[in-house]
Amino acid sequence: MTVSGEIAVLDVGKTNVDLWVASADGTLLENRSTQNRVLDGPPWRHHDLAGLGHWICETLGALSAHHPIKVLIPVGHGSGGVLVGPDPEGPEMGAALPMIDYEQTCPGDIDAEYRAKAGTFEDRGSAIMMRTTHAARQLLWMEHADARVFGRARFYLNLAQYWGWWLTGVAASEYSAMGAQSHLWNVPRRRWSPIVADQDWGRLMPAFRPAWTPLGQVRAGLAHEYGIPKSLTVLTGAHDSSANFYRYLAAGLRDFTLVSTGTWVVALSREADIAALEQARGTSINADIEGHPVGGALTMAGRAFSALSGAGWKGGATDAEVLARLVKQGTMALPSFGDDDGQFPGSVGRGCIVGPEPATQAERTALALLHSALLTVACADVLKGGARLVLDGAFLKEPLFVPLVAALRPGLPTELSEETHGVVVGAVHLASHKAPRATVSMAPDAVVPLAVPGLADYAARWRAAAAQQESKDA
Repeated sequence: MTVSGEIAVLDVGKTNVDLWVASADGTLLENRSTQNRVLDGPPWRHHDLAGLGHWICETLGALSAHHPIKVLIPVGHGSGGVLVGPDPEGPEMGAALPMIDYEQTCPGDIDAEYRAKAGTFEDRGSAIMMRTTHAARQLLWMEHADARVFGRARFYLNLAQYWGWWLTGVAASEYSAMGAQSHLWNVPRRRWSPIVADQDWGRLMPAFRPAWTPLGQVRAGLAHEYGIPKSLTVLTGAHDSSANFYRYLAAGLRDFTLVSTGTWVVALSREADIAALEQARGTSINADIEGHPVGGALTMAGRAFSALSGAGWKGGATDAEVLARLVKQGTMALPSFGDDDGQFPGSVGRGCIVGPEPATQAERTALALLHSALLTVACADVLKGGARLVLDGAFLKEPLFVPLVAALRPGLPTELSEETHGVVVGAVHLASHKAPRATVSMAPDAVVPLAVPGLADYAARWRAAAAQQESKDA
């Protein structure tokens, strides 16, 4: 090895889990990945914590055999957490009750009670979203399901902090994770939401620790069993999108809106006016790693892309001529093809195609791309944050996506970051957050808009039609 791999990042996504090894400057050296398995009940669909814990430790031990790993930083998605007992060495990976899959439908009576208790938009940090999204709703369901076990539980931990606790035995809350639509933490006022006191959940909430601070060293039993270095230190960790956003802040970027693309398209901006956010339009109040409010907006554009491109799509690039033909003939997809309204309230289940139907796989792919770009711009526009739009994430693998987004924003700066693993690189930088170091290097590339005749008129008609869809419930 010519570069020393001293840092490991555990990135727990909804679908996949990755373990990365990196150097201190953010150079990614090696990666292992596995599926984040979900099991059927009882008592509900839940994540396979035991299987994942074994994989994490086994993989960490194997990577440590040829990398001098000193630090592990966990990051995780914002819709998961675990209710735990007092001991990470206890049965069921220390979990008091199984970790709920947030795509599990919530029982109607629990959902109704939750909506009555969930507080204001400021308290929650978002609208009440689909199924069992939000830690507070999951906790209410668990409390009703088994009050005896719930009463003996010791902590509720967000996803990254759960794995930190399981590896070290030290429990912590963290600002960016609690601020990621948990509905437990009022970000602007830096206090617990009223539902925490009303349900007597304060006893479950450990003290806050900054994302970059050490929790402790890996438990001796795990180190011995799996060959993990006894000196390996685990940091508190962070919410995944917030770790990515931190990477841009650490590089000194200001007055910008970041849009990260994947299953969810997530827009974040410090410049957004938190008090002016319209909760019905998929907006949120997130927290950065220091706990400061960050305006957010999100939509499930990745799921919509899959629905429109169909099973025949194998990852091929979109043909620019086909895309131009769809624009010319007026074929458009109106929201929503995902499980959320996004920026168009009341649109769930109304996704439809107007104009001539796409006749080939190439046309279906082009339509999916057009729809995704329009959703991305709508997501950024509703936030009204920094005018400089920076794009990153999975959609950048499609060569026409960024130029198309730029073309939909005439006269406004659109840039791209070609770092495809921003969450991991941002997490790596947490390890040196308070240490003297050179400024994180980042220079997003300016984008030349794609030339598509009639695109501006097409986009205006799409927005009007999408607005008409939502107005049917007005």
